[in-house]
Amino acid sequence: MPKKTESYNEAVDKLRKIVADIENGDLDVDLLSEKVKEATRLIKLCKEKLYKVDEEVKKVLEELEE
Repeated sequence: MPKKTESYNEAVDKLRKIVADIENGDLDVDLLSEKVKEATRLIKLCKEKLYKVDEEVKKVLEELEE
């Protein structure tokens, strides 16, 4: 069964937790690489969602100008 994609807010919350864990030194060195990879995935997901919303808003605004 495929993993459910996080919402933007869920992804941001996970990113905040990862950053806090890194800043606080709460991560074991063995987990650091795994968490950095997860953070990278979450950042890409957020960028994609923001880009999609931006394009949708531009489209709606263009339709209003017609």
